[in-house]
Amino acid sequence: MSEVKLTAETRTEFGKGAARRIRRDSKVPGVLYGHGSEPLHLTLPGHDLLLALRTPNVLISLDIDGKTNELAIPKAVQRDPLKGFLEHVDLLLVKRGEKVTVEVPVHTEGELAPGGNLLEHVLNTLPVEAEATHIPEAVTVSVEGLAAGASVHAKDITLPNGVTLAVEEDAVVLQVLQAQAEETEGEAAAEGEEAAEA
Repeated sequence: MSEVKLTAETRTEFGKGAARRIRRDSKVPGVLYGHGSEPLHLTLPGHDLLLALRTPNVLISLDIDGKTNELAIPKAVQRDPLKGFLEHVDLLLVKRGEKVTVEVPVHTEGELAPGGNLLEHVLNTLPVEAEATHIPEAVTVSVEGLAAGASVHAKDITLPNGVTLAVEEDAVVLQVLQAQAEETEGEAAAEGEEAAEA
């Protein structure tokens, strides 16, 4: 689990105009909340934050106004729908040793059984509970040799030590579907031959 250090400043200006000014300075407005404390409105360095957010559930060590250090994880990120730049970020305050519930990406490895089968990601992310400083970046599932009709349930996924499921054990994460387009083309060709013979 990577920990990224960012320098943040508290902000006292709010509203769209203030947010636009912050973004013009290549910074991002954000809010830090959690543990029953009052939400803290921050200004964060845009480029550094963008790099940090490339890692899912990144642990961010915030140096706020050079006075306090806090640990946080991203909870909600708003991006410009066209240009993709960061518009706002919500950060959840965490403490070392504290358990948090997060969603980690599901990655797959291996080849499906031959036959043009399709792999469907029913869940792209897996809800898990982990210590704030030991959140896995992703979970990897082997789909080697799985045939049509096979499913991978949450309970089938090997989790790192100290990480537990935060979803029903029987929840389907991946399933293998039979490719239908090829069958349809094959049937159409067979029907065409029958028509030609008649």
